[in-house]
Formats: sequence, C-alpha cells, structure tokens
Amino acid sequence: MARKLLVVGLDAAPPRLVYEELAGELPNLSELTERGAVLRSTHPPITIPAWAVMVTGKSPGELGLYGFRHRRPGDYLGFYIANSRSVRARAVWDELGAHGLRSVVVGVPPSYPPRPVRGVMVSCFITPGPESSYTWPPGLKRELESRFGSYIFDVVYRSEEKDRVADDLWRMTRQHFQVYRYLASRLKWDFMMFVEIGVDRVQHAFWKYYDEHHPRHVEHPRYSRVIPEYYKLIDGEVGELLKAVPRDAVIMVVSDHGAKAMKGAFCVNQWLAEMGYLKLKSRPEKPGVELSEVPVDWGETVAWGWGGYYSRIFVNLRGREPRGVVSPDRYEEVLDDLKRDLESIRGPDGERWETRAYRPRELYPVVRGDAPDLMVYFDDLSWRAAGTLGWPSNYLPENDRGPDDAVHDWHGIVSIHDPEGSYGVSGVVDIREVHDLMLEIMGVERE
Repeated sequence: MARKLLVVGLDAAPPRLVYEELAGELPNLSELTERGAVLRSTHPPITIPAWAVMVTGKSPGELGLYGFRHRRPGDYLGFYIANSRSVRARAVWDELGAHGLRSVVVGVPPSYPPRPVRGVMVSCFITPGPESSYTWPPGLKRELESRFGSYIFDVVYRSEEKDRVADDLWRMTRQHFQVYRYLASRLKWDFMMFVEIGVDRVQHAFWKYYDEHHPRHVEHPRYSRVIPEYYKLIDGEVGELLKAVPRDAVIMVVSDHGAKAMKGAFCVNQWLAEMGYLKLKSRPEKPGVELSEVPVDWGETVAWGWGGYYSRIFVNLRGREPRGVVSPDRYEEVLDDLKRDLESIRGPDGERWETRAYRPRELYPVVRGDAPDLMVYFDDLSWRAAGTLGWPSNYLPENDRGPDDAVHDWHGIVSIHDPEGSYGVSGVVDIREVHDLMLEIMGVERE
C-alpha cells in the first residue's frame, strides 16, 4: 500500500538558517530535517521556474520558463508573465492522479489559474487577488472563504513600513496554515504539497537586520528578531499541521533555492550604453528611469537588458527584431564580445567579481520558449541587476525596485523524514531529482 507523503515547501529557505543558525529554536523542523541534504537549485535560482522544475523533473529549457517575465517575440519592450498555462509538462500530482491517487496542492508556483487535479488545488502568489477563481474545484473557494475569510496570496514586502510588513506576514502565514490543516484533516489524500511564500518575503524585507555580515547591517530591537521569530512561527504551525497527518506519513521539507545578503544592484542598461551596445538618443534627466521611458535609437542598438536577480540580455538581431542591426552571421561574435565584457566587470572598489554569462544552450540541452540571448549572474548572484537608467553610478547600494535586503542563492534544503526509515537523502541533491524522489515514495514509476 502506498505511503502518504506531505511536502512542506518553504520558499527560499537556506541551509544556513534551517540546519544551523536557527536549528535550536525550531524543534519540529529540526526533527524533520535531521537527515537533511543540500538542494542544488536550477538556472536561474528563482521561484518561477524553480518550483516547476522540482515538481516536473524538467529543466527550465525544457519547460521554456526563465523567470516571472518573458519577452514577447519581436517586441523590444513588451513582456508576459508566466503562469500555470506556461507549464506543459506533467507535474507530480498529474502523474499520481493517473494512478488513482488523490492530491492536495496549495500555493505551488506557478499554479494560477488552477488546473484540474485529482483532488484539490489552491493557486499561488501570482494569483491577481481573492476575487479571482483560484481553486479546483471552483466551489472550494466559497468553502474556504466561509471559514477563513478572503484568501491572502502575498504581502507587499518591498516597503519601509517594516511593522506593517511583519504584521501582514504573520496574518497571511497563520491563515495559510489554517487552510493547510483544514484540507489535511477534512479530505482524503495520498499526496499533499504546499509552498509558504512568506519565508522568501521575510528574508527580502529583514535580512540586513538579521545578518551581521550584511554590508548594510542594522541592529534593531524588533527587526533583528523578525526572521528568527517568523521561522519559529512556521515551526509551530508545522507542528500543529502534523497532528492532522497520519503518523506513518513521509514528510519532505524542501526549498526551491536559498538566500543571502544583497550587496547592491548593478545598472546593466547604463553599462550597456557606456559600452556602446545600447544607443540612447538622450540621457535621462533623473534617476530610476525605465528603459521604456528613454528614447532608444533601436536602429543603432546592439543589445539591451533586463534587471532582476539575474540579468537577461537581448541582442538586436536582424530578421528577429523590428529594427535589428546584428546580422545572423555576426550573432555568435556579438555574444562572445558581450560575454567577455560582462565577465570582466569589477566591483565599485575595483574588486574582482565572480560574474558568469551563459548562452541558454550552455545550460540546457533543450531550449524552448522565449529564452534570452544571455543569462548573467553578477558576482555569483550577490549583486542584483538594475534595468533602470539615470543613476549617478552603475553601482546602487539598494534595489531600484524598492527596499530589498536579500538575493537568491544556489543552495536550498531538502530532507525526508520517514518513520519507517525506508527513504532518505544526503549530500547534495539536484532540484530535478526531487520529482523522482516524490514518485518513488508514492510507489509510482516515472513515465
């Protein structure tokens, strides 16, 4: 008979916090992760596509998912947001459903709009709002709202109103766990997985207060304890949830990537303009101007970029772009030049950076969808990319999108707590392997 499997997803939880620094304050998570391993995230280590990679076992290239936003082909500035329809591969719960097993899936990105599942689904933080149809079956929405009120999908975390951010995080997380417990105790299920996005949000909002080695560390009587106290909240809520789960169930605790201090943001489009790759008809007169608001001479532009936790670089390729200037026979040469110049960028004090620029085909055997021409990680992700222009320096101490203390890191967590001792993990586990581990525990062979 198949075992029940509960997957506790903690978005962006790093090994450093869960396995080391906070372990003594987290009795439930420490017991569950006693035999934990390090999870190696994907390229790029971002919520979307990382969770989709985990639950399908497919690479971002196979999925055609390279982040939240994707550029519309043939459009210099247009983009679309990835959602559940962007994932064409079958997820774990689809494969289990084909074998007659029932699933409870809550908040696993990207799951809006919710798709039919053998069981129930509540969509994730990309849901526009509680007015949307966010459950499968649709009637589950009314059932949940009658008991727990309007569903909270996310919080505004890039804000200087830190007290409000903390209060909103506690309110959202407590409601989420009420829903998890309700579904776990009221429904028949074989597989249950949820992702708590609040872990990621609390780290982005409060990391500089927690991390003494953060370049902008601030000791604060309340804010320096917000991250530990939030993890304690999660720990207590997990302990309550386990009371609704059979004692012989296998419990997996995972994150999609880790987190670390954000040293600053590098203005990639300003740099491209200085290097002659991006041609502007005039310079912005104020800082923080979007590329869409700047007069770009597309007829003379070789490349432009996007900001984010990593930078995406696009080549103005003739035959692909409306006013392409790079001929196809020069495309690889231009990419070589860009890669060399990007990887030679040094820090604000002349320090050497560990910057890497990749062609997507270098990372993925299969490249589908609307991939960028180059994917750039500044100083091994320690510096975020800023796409705006008009700044007095290419090096910003803060995120150009609002207060943000943390960036993503390559390593997350993965652990298996099995009361019967049949399953476990150790060492370093690739994020794609988690999919097969889930199926193995459920007694289903990968198709």
